[in-house]
Amino acid sequence: MRVVIGGGSGFVGRELTRLLRDKGHEVTVISRNPGPGRITWGELESSGLPPCEGAVNLAGENVMNPLRWWNESYKKDLFSSRIDSTKALADAIAASPSPPHSWVLVSGVACYKPSQTAEYTEDSEWTPFDFLSRLVKEWEAAALLPESVTKTTKQVVVRPGAVLGRDGGAMKQMLLPFWLGLGGTLGSGQQPFPWIHVSDLAGIIAHSLVPPSDVTPLSEASSSGAPPSSPQVLNGVAPALNTNYEFTKELGRLLRRPTIFPVPAFVLNTLMGSERAVILAQGQKVVPRRTLETGFQYKYPDLTSALKEIVAS
Repeated sequence: MRVVIGGGSGFVGRELTRLLRDKGHEVTVISRNPGPGRITWGELESSGLPPCEGAVNLAGENVMNPLRWWNESYKKDLFSSRIDSTKALADAIAASPSPPHSWVLVSGVACYKPSQTAEYTEDSEWTPFDFLSRLVKEWEAAALLPESVTKTTKQVVVRPGAVLGRDGGAMKQMLLPFWLGLGGTLGSGQQPFPWIHVSDLAGIIAHSLVPPSDVTPLSEASSSGAPPSSPQVLNGVAPALNTNYEFTKELGRLLRRPTIFPVPAFVLNTLMGSERAVILAQGQKVVPRRTLETGFQYKYPDLTSALKEIVAS
């Protein structure tokens, strides 16, 4: 199988590329910089989508970039980097004489309103309520394909939680303070902490790229009540439901370091901006019901196994 990955040089993209190539698939990365096995976004727009059976978009400015202040310029970059790249790929798929059989967008769980009690599955209804949920709404809308293309191309949206891995994501910034014994809970610590190991997120994406045995005919999709062009949504989170406190204590235990320095919510708001701090200070109970129903097998379904792999690597 030939797969084109937008943003394939990032943290998740590197893991997905390695996994696909290990399985014998051919990967082309869309990047800002040209090179072997790559095309640029400019080349995508001028020359169209390379022949492929699967397409994935992971491109987007890092929401948790510690080097960027939370201001209007940064927020504009968060929108444009995600929506422009997603629309460019969706347009290229729609214009292709032989579109891929699978098109996967990786967005996020920020669409679900933070709550300590509500549980969200892929079927949970939601409406935008803050900056990040509006971003997810527009991001996922940019990926939608024309109905004529959805007859042959399966659309999938994967919504991951915090992506855990040694080489990037949330853990890259957390490990040093924890090693120094300066780790602690964020905010109250009681907020849910939806997470996934980067290997499992790559696995869910690869699982989603498998060609459908047969695409549901438009008539059947319409009679079931689902719009025929609606994507399949998969929650890209581990099946374990944990709080920030449980994550903090387990990481401290495995590192054999104390976790006695809590970070109050007002400090997070001051350092990161309140619209961004909500990712850490609040959370959602997200359940991967449909992900499990697809038959996907997690390598790291619980915090202990996931953090052991990260700390030991």
